[in-house]
Amino acid sequence: MSDLFAPLPIRGATLRNRIVVSPMCQYSSQDGFASDWHFVHLGSRAVGGAALVFTEASAVTPEGRISPDDLGIYKDEHVEFLSRIVKFIHAQGALAGMQLAHAGRKASTDAPWRGGKPLEEAHRGWRPILAPSAIPFGDGYQVPKAMGEEDIRAVISAFAVSAKRALDAGFDVIEIHAAHGYLLHSFLSPLANQRTDRYGGSFANRIRPVCEVVSAVRGAWPEEKPLFVRISATDWKEGGWDIAQSVELARQLKPLGVDLIDCSSGGIAPNIKIPAGPGYQVEFAERIRREARISTGSVGMITSPQQADTIVRSGQADVVILAREFLRQPYFPLLAARQLGNDIAWPKQYERAK
Repeated sequence: MSDLFAPLPIRGATLRNRIVVSPMCQYSSQDGFASDWHFVHLGSRAVGGAALVFTEASAVTPEGRISPDDLGIYKDEHVEFLSRIVKFIHAQGALAGMQLAHAGRKASTDAPWRGGKPLEEAHRGWRPILAPSAIPFGDGYQVPKAMGEEDIRAVISAFAVSAKRALDAGFDVIEIHAAHGYLLHSFLSPLANQRTDRYGGSFANRIRPVCEVVSAVRGAWPEEKPLFVRISATDWKEGGWDIAQSVELARQLKPLGVDLIDCSSGGIAPNIKIPAGPGYQVEFAERIRREARISTGSVGMITSPQQADTIVRSGQADVVILAREFLRQPYFPLLAARQLGNDIAWPKQYERAK
């Protein structure tokens, strides 16, 4: 069997292979509620053989949504439909994961197919949006409110309460979103965080919100269930967050109960040139795994079974986390197994197509 299809135990859970469905915003919710679209979108990837299927970034507060069409977990009422999705994912032999998120200064924007621009309050937007410092994401974006310590405590509490709701819905894994320029990443990066209190300035201060969120979520999340954190390993800009800081952050998150670092990059500001190409972020997962001695997931332009298998087999990452390729091909794991010569179970309804 190829390494890509080797099981991976993490705490009390076991991934049936090393292929994970990345959180992908669908912009198909009303007031944070999951819909039939989410049921089919997430369920079909479980049918397709993925080991772990993540929801899109799920907001822990209403104002923490990227857009008014984002999934949320800020109401008890959100749990019922999510639990239906989780049960279906489990019935296909996959694990269900929820990514908990707060958009920070990138909140209150429109769906990408409507331009993705900031929304005014009169047109489905909201104020204030929150950030470590009153620095807009870019030209034309709203100026965020610099969070007071009370605001920070409220967000930390919202992450913990949302973790409890995810538990009530039956999810197996939580991932904390600290990447792509959203709230927690903006605390990490000196490009967005110009505070002078205990949440800004030094490395220890800038990572404090992430560490406090992790501790709060871990306290609400059962010991036997895995906890991941997604980070942007680099801002791709001088003076910003970088891979060396990411390694040290990973070292500090591990004893707090984090099991895997999901290694992405970028997103802190617009118009930054990123040298994107096949597997361009794999080196971040490899270095963090090696130097911080923690499991990692690699993301970014991983498109072929051979490429994915090489990443796992060579020890560059423990799992591959696919996004766009899963949009193109919901059954990627089944087809990958065939190409790599692995005989894995297909859904009985589809067996005649093997």
